[in-house]
Amino acid sequence: MQGMRRMSCTSIMVGKRASADGSVMTSHTCDSWYRTWMTMTPARDYERDTVTAIYEGRMHTQSASDSTKLYRRGVIPQVRHTYRYLDTAYPCLNEKQVAMGETTIGGRDTLRNKAGMFYIEELQRIALERCSTAREAIAMMGSLAEKYGYGDSGECLTVADPNEVWIFEIFGAGPKKVGAVWAAVRIPDDEIAVSANISRIGTLDLNDKNHCMASGNVKDIAKQLKLWDGKEEFNFFKAYSGENYMHEKKNYSVREYYIMNALAPSKHLSDTVAWLPLSVKPDSLVSPQQVMLLLASYYEGTDKNLSGRHLIPNPKRKDKKGNLVENEPDSIVSPFSNPWMRPDEINMYYAMGDSTMKNIRTVSVPWCAYSTVIQCRSWLPDEVGGVAWVALDNPGESPRFPIFAGTTELPQQLQVCGQHSERDDAALWHYRKANRLATVRWGTHRKKVESLRDYFMEKGQRELRFVGQEWQSLNARDPKSAQDMLNGYVADFFGATIVRWDDLARHLWRQTWTGF
Repeated sequence: MQGMRRMSCTSIMVGKRASADGSVMTSHTCDSWYRTWMTMTPARDYERDTVTAIYEGRMHTQSASDSTKLYRRGVIPQVRHTYRYLDTAYPCLNEKQVAMGETTIGGRDTLRNKAGMFYIEELQRIALERCSTAREAIAMMGSLAEKYGYGDSGECLTVADPNEVWIFEIFGAGPKKVGAVWAAVRIPDDEIAVSANISRIGTLDLNDKNHCMASGNVKDIAKQLKLWDGKEEFNFFKAYSGENYMHEKKNYSVREYYIMNALAPSKHLSDTVAWLPLSVKPDSLVSPQQVMLLLASYYEGTDKNLSGRHLIPNPKRKDKKGNLVENEPDSIVSPFSNPWMRPDEINMYYAMGDSTMKNIRTVSVPWCAYSTVIQCRSWLPDEVGGVAWVALDNPGESPRFPIFAGTTELPQQLQVCGQHSERDDAALWHYRKANRLATVRWGTHRKKVESLRDYFMEKGQRELRFVGQEWQSLNARDPKSAQDMLNGYVADFFGATIVRWDDLARHLWRQTWTGF
Protein backbone atom coordinates (compact mmCIF):
# COMPACT_ATOMS: atom_id res chain seq x y z
CA MET A 1 0.00 0.00 0.00
CA GLN A 2 1.12 3.50 -0.82
CA GLY A 3 0.77 5.44 2.46
CA MET A 4 -0.01 9.12 2.07
CA ARG A 5 -0.68 8.97 -1.67
CA ARG A 6 -3.40 6.43 -0.94
CA MET A 7 -5.26 9.15 0.97
CA SER A 8 -4.88 11.78 -1.69
CA CYS A 9 -8.00 12.22 -3.85
CA THR A 10 -11.80 12.04 -3.93
CA SER A 11 -14.14 11.69 -6.91
CA ILE A 12 -17.94 11.88 -6.97
CA MET A 13 -19.85 10.61 -10.02
CA VAL A 14 -23.45 11.50 -10.90
CA GLY A 15 -25.52 9.87 -13.66
CA LYS A 16 -27.66 12.04 -15.94
CA ARG A 17 -30.96 10.90 -14.41
CA ALA A 18 -29.57 11.41 -10.90
CA SER A 19 -28.62 15.05 -11.50
CA ALA A 20 -30.90 18.02 -11.00
CA ASP A 21 -30.26 19.51 -14.45
CA GLY A 22 -29.68 16.36 -16.52
CA SER A 23 -25.93 16.77 -16.74
CA VAL A 24 -23.50 13.91 -16.20
CA MET A 25 -20.93 14.80 -13.57
CA THR A 26 -17.51 13.65 -12.50
CA SER A 27 -15.13 15.37 -10.11
CA HIS A 28 -11.66 15.26 -8.58
CA THR A 29 -9.76 16.70 -5.64
CA CYS A 30 -6.04 16.56 -6.46
CA ASP A 31 -4.90 16.28 -2.87
CA SER A 32 -1.13 16.29 -2.96
CA TRP A 33 1.93 18.29 -3.99
CA TYR A 34 1.20 18.32 -7.71
CA ARG A 35 1.46 21.15 -10.18
CA THR A 36 -1.18 23.85 -10.19
CA TRP A 37 -0.44 25.27 -13.63
CA MET A 38 -2.99 24.48 -16.30
CA THR A 39 -3.47 25.34 -19.93
CA MET A 40 -5.73 24.62 -22.88
CA THR A 41 -3.68 22.47 -25.22
CA PRO A 42 -4.95 23.19 -28.73
CA ALA A 43 -6.14 20.67 -31.29
CA ARG A 44 -3.39 19.73 -33.74
CA ASP A 45 -2.87 17.96 -37.07
CA TYR A 46 0.08 15.68 -37.78
CA GLU A 47 1.76 14.14 -40.79
CA ARG A 48 1.54 10.41 -41.41
CA ASP A 49 3.97 8.05 -39.71
CA THR A 50 4.88 10.36 -36.83
CA VAL A 51 5.23 9.40 -33.16
CA THR A 52 4.40 11.06 -29.86
CA ALA A 53 6.49 10.76 -26.69
CA ILE A 54 5.18 9.41 -23.37
CA TYR A 55 6.60 11.17 -20.31
CA GLU A 56 7.07 10.86 -16.58
CA GLY A 57 7.37 13.92 -14.34
CA ARG A 58 4.99 16.49 -15.86
CA MET A 59 3.00 16.64 -12.63
CA HIS A 60 5.83 18.48 -10.86
CA THR A 61 6.82 20.98 -13.55
CA GLN A 62 6.36 24.74 -13.09
CA SER A 63 4.80 25.54 -16.48
CA ALA A 64 3.95 23.90 -19.78
CA SER A 65 7.42 24.73 -21.13
CA ASP A 66 9.33 23.43 -18.08
CA SER A 67 11.23 20.19 -18.71
CA THR A 68 12.92 19.92 -15.30
CA LYS A 69 13.07 16.26 -14.23
CA LEU A 70 10.92 15.33 -17.20
CA TYR A 71 11.77 11.86 -18.48
CA ARG A 72 10.74 10.26 -21.76
CA ARG A 73 9.56 6.72 -21.14
CA GLY A 74 8.96 5.80 -24.77
CA VAL A 75 7.03 6.67 -27.93
CA ILE A 76 3.84 5.48 -29.59
CA PRO A 77 2.42 6.16 -33.06
CA GLN A 78 0.73 9.56 -33.38
CA VAL A 79 -2.72 10.00 -34.89
CA ARG A 80 -3.46 12.46 -37.68
CA HIS A 81 -5.59 14.78 -35.50
CA THR A 82 -5.76 15.41 -31.73
CA TYR A 83 -8.48 17.23 -29.78
CA ARG A 84 -8.11 20.29 -27.58
CA TYR A 85 -8.07 19.49 -23.86
CA LEU A 86 -7.68 21.09 -20.44
CA ASP A 87 -4.19 20.13 -19.32
CA THR A 88 -4.22 19.90 -15.53
CA ALA A 89 -1.86 17.67 -13.50
CA TYR A 90 -4.35 14.91 -14.26
CA PRO A 91 -5.80 16.05 -17.63
CA CYS A 92 -9.54 16.35 -17.20
CA LEU A 93 -11.72 17.66 -20.09
CA ASN A 94 -11.56 17.74 -23.88
CA GLU A 95 -13.47 19.59 -26.59
CA LYS A 96 -15.82 16.61 -27.06
CA GLN A 97 -17.02 16.73 -23.43
CA VAL A 98 -15.05 13.67 -22.36
CA ALA A 99 -14.24 14.34 -18.70
CA MET A 100 -12.15 12.57 -16.07
CA GLY A 101 -11.62 12.50 -12.33
CA GLU A 102 -8.88 10.48 -10.60
CA THR A 103 -8.05 8.76 -7.33
CA THR A 104 -5.01 6.63 -6.51
CA ILE A 105 -6.07 3.22 -5.20
CA GLY A 106 -2.68 1.56 -4.71
CA GLY A 107 -3.54 -2.11 -4.70
CA ARG A 108 -1.27 -5.03 -3.99
CA ASP A 109 2.44 -4.22 -4.19
CA THR A 110 3.05 -7.39 -6.22
CA LEU A 111 1.12 -5.94 -9.16
CA ARG A 112 3.31 -2.96 -9.98
CA ASN A 113 5.89 -3.22 -12.75
CA LYS A 114 7.83 0.03 -13.19
CA ALA A 115 9.05 -1.09 -16.61
CA GLY A 116 5.62 -0.25 -18.02
CA MET A 117 5.63 2.83 -20.25
CA PHE A 118 2.44 4.54 -19.06
CA TYR A 119 1.67 6.39 -15.86
CA ILE A 120 -1.98 7.27 -15.33
CA GLU A 121 -1.77 10.96 -16.25
CA GLU A 122 -0.27 10.12 -19.64
CA LEU A 123 -3.02 7.60 -20.35
CA GLN A 124 -5.50 10.39 -19.58
CA ARG A 125 -3.71 12.82 -21.88
CA ILE A 126 -3.60 10.45 -24.84
CA ALA A 127 -7.25 9.46 -24.39
CA LEU A 128 -8.44 13.06 -24.20
CA GLU A 129 -6.43 13.90 -27.30
CA ARG A 130 -8.03 11.08 -29.29
CA CYS A 131 -11.44 10.07 -27.92
CA SER A 132 -14.95 11.48 -28.25
CA THR A 133 -16.81 9.25 -25.75
CA ALA A 134 -16.14 7.79 -22.32
CA ARG A 135 -16.34 4.22 -23.65
CA GLU A 136 -13.83 4.97 -26.36
CA ALA A 137 -11.47 6.55 -23.83
CA ILE A 138 -11.65 3.55 -21.49
CA ALA A 139 -11.07 1.07 -24.30
CA MET A 140 -8.11 3.06 -25.60
CA MET A 141 -6.46 3.50 -22.19
CA GLY A 142 -6.86 -0.19 -21.44
CA SER A 143 -5.48 -1.23 -24.82
CA LEU A 144 -2.46 1.11 -24.61
CA ALA A 145 -1.62 -0.05 -21.08
CA GLU A 146 -1.86 -3.70 -22.09
CA LYS A 147 0.33 -3.19 -25.15
CA TYR A 148 3.01 -0.85 -23.78
CA GLY A 149 2.77 -1.61 -20.07
CA TYR A 150 1.41 0.20 -17.05
CA GLY A 151 4.15 1.35 -14.66
CA ASP A 152 2.13 3.28 -12.08
CA SER A 153 0.50 2.13 -8.86
CA GLY A 154 -3.18 1.20 -8.89
CA GLU A 155 -5.38 4.01 -10.15
CA CYS A 156 -9.04 4.83 -10.61
CA LEU A 157 -10.40 7.18 -13.26
CA THR A 158 -14.01 8.35 -13.25
CA VAL A 159 -14.72 8.88 -16.94
CA ALA A 160 -17.77 10.79 -18.18
CA ASP A 161 -19.33 12.15 -21.35
CA PRO A 162 -22.72 13.82 -21.92
CA ASN A 163 -24.55 10.49 -21.67
CA GLU A 164 -22.84 8.28 -19.11
CA VAL A 165 -20.18 7.99 -16.42
CA TRP A 166 -17.89 5.02 -15.74
CA ILE A 167 -15.47 3.95 -13.03
CA PHE A 168 -12.22 2.57 -14.50
CA GLU A 169 -9.60 0.84 -12.34
CA ILE A 170 -6.19 -0.29 -13.52
CA PHE A 171 -3.16 -2.12 -12.06
CA GLY A 172 0.12 -3.49 -13.35
CA ALA A 173 0.23 -7.11 -14.47
CA GLY A 174 2.90 -8.14 -11.96
CA PRO A 175 6.72 -8.18 -11.85
CA LYS A 176 7.22 -10.76 -14.62
CA LYS A 177 5.05 -9.16 -17.29
CA VAL A 178 4.92 -5.66 -18.80
CA GLY A 179 1.22 -5.13 -19.28
CA ALA A 180 -1.90 -4.20 -17.32
CA VAL A 181 -5.05 -5.58 -15.78
CA TRP A 182 -8.15 -3.39 -15.65
CA ALA A 183 -11.91 -3.24 -15.36
CA ALA A 184 -14.58 -0.60 -15.86
CA VAL A 185 -18.20 -0.47 -14.71
CA ARG A 186 -20.85 2.00 -15.86
CA ILE A 187 -22.64 3.84 -13.08
CA PRO A 188 -26.43 3.52 -13.62
CA ASP A 189 -27.90 6.74 -15.01
CA ASP A 190 -30.08 7.28 -11.94
CA GLU A 191 -27.32 6.64 -9.37
CA ILE A 192 -24.26 8.26 -7.82
CA ALA A 193 -20.93 6.75 -6.85
CA VAL A 194 -17.79 7.72 -4.95
CA SER A 195 -14.14 6.74 -5.29
CA ALA A 196 -11.73 7.86 -2.58
CA ASN A 197 -8.42 5.97 -2.82
CA ILE A 198 -9.91 2.49 -2.55
CA SER A 199 -10.76 0.01 -5.29
CA ARG A 200 -14.54 0.03 -5.59
CA ILE A 201 -15.22 -2.46 -8.39
CA GLY A 202 -16.41 -5.83 -7.13
CA THR A 203 -18.02 -8.57 -9.21
CA LEU A 204 -17.99 -8.25 -13.00
CA ASP A 205 -20.73 -9.23 -15.44
CA LEU A 206 -18.50 -9.59 -18.50
CA ASN A 207 -21.47 -10.59 -20.64
CA ASP A 208 -23.08 -7.17 -20.13
CA LYS A 209 -21.04 -5.14 -22.61
CA ASN A 210 -23.24 -2.11 -22.06
CA HIS A 211 -22.25 -1.79 -18.41
CA CYS A 212 -18.95 -3.63 -18.03
CA MET A 213 -15.56 -3.72 -19.73
CA ALA A 214 -12.32 -5.44 -18.69
CA SER A 215 -8.96 -6.59 -19.96
CA GLY A 216 -8.89 -10.07 -21.43
CA ASN A 217 -6.53 -11.20 -18.65
CA VAL A 218 -8.65 -9.86 -15.79
CA LYS A 219 -9.06 -13.33 -14.24
CA ASP A 220 -5.89 -14.96 -15.56
CA ILE A 221 -3.56 -12.52 -13.79
CA ALA A 222 -5.36 -13.11 -10.51
CA LYS A 223 -4.88 -16.86 -10.92
CA GLN A 224 -1.25 -16.60 -11.97
CA LEU A 225 -0.37 -14.42 -8.98
CA LYS A 226 -2.44 -16.63 -6.65
CA LEU A 227 -4.81 -13.79 -5.82
CA TRP A 228 -7.88 -15.86 -6.72
CA ASP A 229 -8.41 -19.61 -6.46
CA GLY A 230 -10.68 -19.80 -9.50
CA LYS A 231 -13.43 -21.43 -7.45
CA GLU A 232 -15.29 -18.68 -5.65
CA GLU A 233 -16.99 -15.90 -7.61
CA PHE A 234 -14.40 -13.54 -9.04
CA ASN A 235 -14.26 -10.19 -7.28
CA PHE A 236 -11.98 -7.47 -8.72
CA PHE A 237 -11.53 -5.67 -5.36
CA LYS A 238 -10.74 -8.85 -3.44
CA ALA A 239 -8.23 -10.04 -6.03
CA TYR A 240 -6.31 -6.85 -6.72
CA SER A 241 -6.73 -4.79 -3.53
CA GLY A 242 -8.38 -6.61 -0.65
CA GLU A 243 -8.34 -3.76 1.86
CA ASN A 244 -8.70 -0.02 2.31
CA TYR A 245 -5.84 2.34 3.18
CA MET A 246 -6.49 1.78 6.90
CA HIS A 247 -5.72 -1.92 6.24
CA GLU A 248 -9.33 -2.87 6.97
CA LYS A 249 -10.99 -5.57 4.89
CA LYS A 250 -13.47 -3.03 3.55
CA ASN A 251 -14.13 -1.66 0.06
CA TYR A 252 -14.64 1.86 1.44
CA SER A 253 -13.54 4.28 4.14
CA VAL A 254 -15.02 7.32 5.84
CA ARG A 255 -15.30 9.47 2.69
CA GLU A 256 -17.27 6.99 0.59
CA TYR A 257 -19.57 6.26 3.50
CA TYR A 258 -20.12 9.92 4.39
CA ILE A 259 -20.87 11.12 0.85
CA MET A 260 -23.12 8.21 -0.10
CA ASN A 261 -24.98 8.49 3.18
CA ALA A 262 -25.40 12.25 2.69
CA LEU A 263 -27.00 11.77 -0.74
CA ALA A 264 -28.98 8.62 0.08
CA PRO A 265 -29.83 8.68 3.82
CA SER A 266 -32.87 6.48 3.27
CA LYS A 267 -30.54 3.58 2.39
CA HIS A 268 -29.37 3.52 6.02
CA LEU A 269 -25.84 2.59 5.02
CA SER A 270 -23.61 1.38 7.83
CA ASP A 271 -19.88 1.94 8.32
CA THR A 272 -19.56 -1.25 10.33
CA VAL A 273 -20.05 -3.64 7.40
CA ALA A 274 -17.30 -4.94 5.11
CA TRP A 275 -18.96 -3.97 1.85
CA LEU A 276 -20.79 -0.92 0.53
CA PRO A 277 -22.44 -0.92 -2.89
CA LEU A 278 -20.52 0.68 -5.75
CA SER A 279 -23.36 3.10 -6.42
CA VAL A 280 -26.72 4.11 -4.95
CA LYS A 281 -29.79 6.00 -6.09
CA PRO A 282 -29.87 9.37 -4.30
CA ASP A 283 -32.96 10.36 -2.32
CA SER A 284 -33.33 13.47 -4.48
CA LEU A 285 -31.74 14.77 -7.65
CA VAL A 286 -28.20 16.02 -7.13
CA SER A 287 -27.16 19.54 -8.13
CA PRO A 288 -23.63 20.63 -9.07
CA GLN A 289 -23.66 22.78 -5.92
CA GLN A 290 -24.22 19.71 -3.77
CA VAL A 291 -21.22 17.99 -5.33
CA MET A 292 -19.11 21.11 -4.74
CA LEU A 293 -20.18 21.35 -1.11
CA LEU A 294 -19.55 17.66 -0.49
CA LEU A 295 -16.00 18.09 -1.82
CA ALA A 296 -15.74 21.03 0.60
CA SER A 297 -16.99 19.04 3.57
CA TYR A 298 -15.29 17.89 6.76
CA TYR A 299 -18.08 15.87 8.44
CA GLU A 300 -19.65 18.80 10.26
CA GLY A 301 -22.61 17.63 12.29
CA THR A 302 -21.07 14.21 12.91
CA ASP A 303 -18.78 12.81 15.59
CA LYS A 304 -15.94 12.80 13.04
CA ASN A 305 -15.74 16.60 12.88
CA LEU A 306 -12.51 17.73 14.56
CA SER A 307 -13.51 21.38 14.65
CA GLY A 308 -16.31 20.86 17.15
CA ARG A 309 -14.31 19.21 19.92
CA HIS A 310 -12.53 22.09 21.66
CA LEU A 311 -14.94 23.63 24.13
CA ILE A 312 -14.15 26.74 26.17
CA PRO A 313 -16.18 28.68 28.77
CA ASN A 314 -18.74 30.91 27.11
CA PRO A 315 -17.88 34.55 27.94
CA LYS A 316 -21.51 35.52 27.29
CA ARG A 317 -22.88 33.05 29.84
CA LYS A 318 -22.93 35.82 32.49
CA ASP A 319 -23.73 39.50 32.14
CA LYS A 320 -21.57 42.30 33.53
CA LYS A 321 -23.14 41.87 36.97
CA GLY A 322 -22.36 38.17 37.05
CA ASN A 323 -25.89 36.99 36.46
CA LEU A 324 -26.52 33.95 34.29
CA VAL A 325 -27.89 34.78 30.84
CA GLU A 326 -30.71 32.60 29.60
CA ASN A 327 -30.29 30.71 26.32
CA GLU A 328 -26.50 31.02 26.51
CA PRO A 329 -24.69 27.66 26.88
CA ASP A 330 -22.02 27.09 29.49
CA SER A 331 -19.40 26.41 26.84
CA ILE A 332 -18.78 27.16 23.16
CA VAL A 333 -16.43 25.82 20.50
CA SER A 334 -13.11 27.64 20.53
CA PRO A 335 -12.64 29.92 17.50
CA PHE A 336 -9.19 28.36 17.13
CA SER A 337 -10.70 24.94 16.55
CA ASN A 338 -10.56 23.98 12.88
CA PRO A 339 -11.31 20.84 10.88
CA TRP A 340 -7.95 20.67 9.06
CA MET A 341 -5.51 20.26 11.93
CA ARG A 342 -2.06 18.95 11.15
CA PRO A 343 -0.97 15.69 12.79
CA ASP A 344 1.36 17.59 15.14
CA GLU A 345 -1.56 19.71 16.37
CA ILE A 346 -3.67 16.62 16.92
CA ASN A 347 -0.80 14.96 18.81
CA MET A 348 -0.45 18.01 21.01
CA TYR A 349 -4.09 17.92 22.07
CA TYR A 350 -3.88 14.17 22.57
CA ALA A 351 -0.82 14.60 24.80
CA MET A 352 -2.78 17.14 26.84
CA GLY A 353 -5.35 14.50 27.62
CA ASP A 354 -7.89 14.86 24.82
CA SER A 355 -8.28 11.22 23.81
CA THR A 356 -10.99 12.09 21.26
CA MET A 357 -8.46 13.76 18.96
CA LYS A 358 -7.62 11.40 16.12
CA ASN A 359 -6.45 12.06 12.60
CA ILE A 360 -9.53 11.54 10.41
CA ARG A 361 -9.17 12.04 6.66
CA THR A 362 -11.64 14.80 5.73
CA VAL A 363 -13.00 15.21 2.21
CA SER A 364 -11.55 18.71 1.84
CA VAL A 365 -7.90 19.13 2.84
CA PRO A 366 -5.53 22.12 2.93
CA TRP A 367 -2.89 20.32 0.87
CA CYS A 368 -5.21 20.09 -2.14
CA ALA A 369 -3.47 21.41 -5.28
CA TYR A 370 -6.70 21.91 -7.24
CA SER A 371 -10.11 20.35 -7.63
CA THR A 372 -12.70 20.05 -10.38
CA VAL A 373 -16.42 19.44 -10.68
CA ILE A 374 -17.20 18.79 -14.35
CA GLN A 375 -20.63 18.94 -15.96
CA CYS A 376 -21.23 17.27 -19.34
CA ARG A 377 -24.51 18.37 -20.95
CA SER A 378 -25.95 16.55 -23.95
CA TRP A 379 -28.45 19.23 -24.98
CA LEU A 380 -25.81 21.86 -25.69
CA PRO A 381 -22.99 22.17 -28.22
CA ASP A 382 -19.77 20.67 -26.89
CA GLU A 383 -18.10 24.07 -26.62
CA VAL A 384 -20.45 25.22 -23.84
CA GLY A 385 -21.91 21.87 -22.83
CA GLY A 386 -18.77 20.77 -21.02
CA VAL A 387 -17.68 22.95 -18.12
CA ALA A 388 -15.08 22.31 -15.42
CA TRP A 389 -15.59 24.22 -12.18
CA VAL A 390 -12.06 24.62 -10.88
CA ALA A 391 -10.79 25.59 -7.43
CA LEU A 392 -7.17 25.96 -6.36
CA ASP A 393 -6.05 25.08 -2.82
CA ASN A 394 -8.49 23.86 -0.14
CA PRO A 395 -11.94 23.24 -1.71
CA GLY A 396 -13.48 23.86 1.70
CA GLU A 397 -12.46 27.51 1.39
CA SER A 398 -11.63 28.42 -2.21
CA PRO A 399 -14.07 29.68 -4.88
CA ARG A 400 -14.68 27.88 -8.14
CA PHE A 401 -14.39 29.42 -11.59
CA PRO A 402 -15.49 27.91 -14.94
CA ILE A 403 -13.39 26.59 -17.81
CA PHE A 404 -15.49 25.45 -20.76
CA ALA A 405 -14.71 22.70 -23.25
CA GLY A 406 -14.65 25.45 -25.88
CA THR A 407 -12.23 27.70 -24.00
CA THR A 408 -9.05 28.25 -26.01
CA GLU A 409 -7.06 30.59 -23.74
CA LEU A 410 -6.53 30.77 -19.98
CA PRO A 411 -5.31 33.74 -17.90
CA GLN A 412 -1.54 33.82 -17.46
CA GLN A 413 -1.72 33.36 -13.68
CA LEU A 414 -3.26 29.93 -14.23
CA GLN A 415 -0.34 28.88 -16.40
CA VAL A 416 2.21 29.15 -13.56
CA CYS A 417 2.63 26.59 -10.76
CA GLY A 418 2.70 27.93 -7.22
CA GLN A 419 3.89 24.80 -5.45
CA HIS A 420 7.65 25.39 -5.68
CA SER A 421 7.70 28.88 -4.12
CA GLU A 422 5.46 31.75 -3.12
CA ARG A 423 4.91 33.93 -6.19
CA ASP A 424 2.27 36.49 -7.07
CA ASP A 425 2.25 35.50 -10.74
CA ALA A 426 0.84 32.09 -9.73
CA ALA A 427 -2.90 32.01 -9.06
CA LEU A 428 -2.52 29.47 -6.24
CA TRP A 429 -1.07 31.95 -3.76
CA HIS A 430 -3.87 34.46 -4.17
CA TYR A 431 -6.17 31.84 -2.64
CA ARG A 432 -3.73 30.14 -0.29
CA LYS A 433 -2.80 33.25 1.72
CA ALA A 434 -6.38 34.06 2.69
CA ASN A 435 -7.27 30.41 3.26
CA ARG A 436 -4.40 29.80 5.68
CA LEU A 437 -5.16 32.96 7.64
CA ALA A 438 -8.82 32.00 7.88
CA THR A 439 -7.93 28.56 9.20
CA VAL A 440 -6.05 30.03 12.19
CA ARG A 441 -9.33 31.28 13.67
CA TRP A 442 -11.81 29.25 11.67
CA GLY A 443 -14.62 29.77 14.14
CA THR A 444 -14.33 33.53 13.68
CA HIS A 445 -13.62 33.74 9.96
CA ARG A 446 -15.56 30.83 8.45
CA LYS A 447 -18.77 32.78 7.81
CA LYS A 448 -16.97 35.35 5.68
CA VAL A 449 -14.96 32.74 3.79
CA GLU A 450 -17.87 30.41 3.17
CA SER A 451 -20.22 33.21 2.10
CA LEU A 452 -17.69 34.37 -0.51
CA ARG A 453 -17.05 30.81 -1.66
CA ASP A 454 -20.77 30.15 -2.00
CA TYR A 455 -21.36 33.50 -3.74
CA PHE A 456 -19.17 32.43 -6.65
CA MET A 457 -20.67 28.94 -6.64
CA GLU A 458 -24.20 30.35 -7.03
CA LYS A 459 -23.07 33.06 -9.45
CA GLY A 460 -21.59 30.44 -11.75
CA GLN A 461 -24.72 28.30 -11.82
CA ARG A 462 -26.97 31.35 -12.16
CA GLU A 463 -25.08 32.64 -15.20
CA LEU A 464 -24.48 29.28 -16.86
CA ARG A 465 -27.62 29.27 -18.99
CA PHE A 466 -26.99 32.83 -20.17
CA VAL A 467 -23.43 31.98 -21.23
CA GLY A 468 -24.65 29.02 -23.27
CA GLN A 469 -27.39 31.02 -24.95
CA GLU A 470 -25.13 33.99 -25.68
CA TRP A 471 -22.42 31.77 -27.15
CA GLN A 472 -24.88 30.01 -29.44
CA SER A 473 -26.38 33.29 -30.59
CA LEU A 474 -22.99 34.81 -31.32
CA ASN A 475 -21.60 31.67 -32.89
CA ALA A 476 -24.42 31.57 -35.45
CA ARG A 477 -23.43 35.06 -36.66
CA ASP A 478 -19.72 35.40 -35.89
CA PRO A 479 -17.77 32.41 -34.48
CA LYS A 480 -14.77 34.59 -33.60
CA SER A 481 -16.94 36.86 -31.44
CA ALA A 482 -18.39 33.80 -29.74
CA GLN A 483 -14.90 32.52 -28.99
CA ASP A 484 -13.77 35.90 -27.65
CA MET A 485 -16.86 36.10 -25.46
CA LEU A 486 -16.27 32.65 -23.97
CA ASN A 487 -12.58 33.26 -23.28
CA GLY A 488 -13.39 36.68 -21.86
CA TYR A 489 -16.08 35.34 -19.56
CA VAL A 490 -13.71 32.72 -18.13
CA ALA A 491 -10.98 35.34 -17.61
CA ASP A 492 -13.36 37.83 -15.98
CA PHE A 493 -14.89 35.24 -13.65
CA PHE A 494 -11.47 33.98 -12.62
CA GLY A 495 -10.19 37.54 -12.17
CA ALA A 496 -13.11 38.40 -9.90
CA THR A 497 -12.24 35.51 -7.57
CA ILE A 498 -8.62 36.69 -7.42
CA VAL A 499 -9.67 40.25 -6.50
CA ARG A 500 -12.03 39.05 -3.76
CA TRP A 501 -9.50 36.65 -2.25
CA ASP A 502 -6.77 39.33 -2.27
CA ASP A 503 -9.20 41.61 -0.42
CA LEU A 504 -10.03 38.78 1.96
CA ALA A 505 -6.36 38.21 2.76
CA ARG A 506 -5.87 41.90 3.55
CA HIS A 507 -8.95 41.87 5.77
CA LEU A 508 -7.76 38.80 7.65
CA TRP A 509 -4.28 40.25 8.15
CA ARG A 510 -5.86 43.31 9.76
CA GLN A 511 -7.62 41.02 12.22
CA THR A 512 -4.26 39.75 13.49
CA TRP A 513 -3.10 43.10 14.89
CA THR A 514 -3.19 41.66 18.40
CA GLY A 515 -1.40 38.49 17.28
CA PHE A 516 -2.47 35.01 16.32
